[in-house]
Amino acid sequence: MYNRLSWDDICLIHAIRSTETLSGAARALGVSHPTIYRKLNFIEDKLGAVFFQRSRTGYTPTAAAIEICDLFDKLRHEVDITERQITGQDFRPFGSVRLTTTDSLLFGWLSPVLASFGKKYPDIDLSVVVSNDFLNLTRREADLAIRPSSTSPNSMSVKKVGVIKQAVYASQDTVSPDLGDVDLSRLAWIGPDDSIHYPTLQNWMRINGYDQLCRYRSNSVLDMFWATKWGVGVSVLPCYLADECEDLTRHGTFLPELATDLWLVTHPDLRKTERIRLLIDWINAAGQGVFR
Repeated sequence: MYNRLSWDDICLIHAIRSTETLSGAARALGVSHPTIYRKLNFIEDKLGAVFFQRSRTGYTPTAAAIEICDLFDKLRHEVDITERQITGQDFRPFGSVRLTTTDSLLFGWLSPVLASFGKKYPDIDLSVVVSNDFLNLTRREADLAIRPSSTSPNSMSVKKVGVIKQAVYASQDTVSPDLGDVDLSRLAWIGPDDSIHYPTLQNWMRINGYDQLCRYRSNSVLDMFWATKWGVGVSVLPCYLADECEDLTRHGTFLPELATDLWLVTHPDLRKTERIRLLIDWINAAGQGVFR
């Protein structure tokens, strides 16, 4: 019975394969390099198998290691499903919720909404992950995502909050208060960096020729807001964020071709969990007057 493969053994083999070194696996698992070395030798001796070919360039997995790593992925998937199902059975306004959203939504709108929710439900702990990437809700990287998207996220439980309107803005110190009289093709522009997934704005700027005038790029809409505020150039910004800033002036009305839907997204297994349902309803209600 003592020569059986344990979950810790599987995790160790997976970590070595993922990082290709013992030192990388040690950092991933939070142990020392000698510990990883000793445990790997013990596992191989215990099972009578070789999991890695050692070389100066690293540790190359054998067929046995690949099979173990495939088992890791299957077991991790089953554990994720079980965790979601167990969490989904909780009908009390108690526990923790991990939510993810963008920096601009958190700064420009969501922070006071979450603060008021925390006062109303003090037994629910909120953990906020600020990211412009879509975290994996299936793997529980987050319980709830608050995201702008031109299409409804697939295979998830979604609720549309409303529409994010956008317009062109500039600092009042850079142009006259009446930005409508300014030739935008004669100004420096601020735009999204290629590393951010923002195809609608990137295409719009390219079609209108503003991409060639771009002198400052960023992968953060919030950074674009601050750069515009400090007079670096003009940019397209969400109206909920820029209209509240007295230092910015808007060029005309909002741009309908850049309007983006705002979604609340969670995994179907979690949608009936009381604390998540309460937070979704709270955020949705707060967004009615902002994104309608």
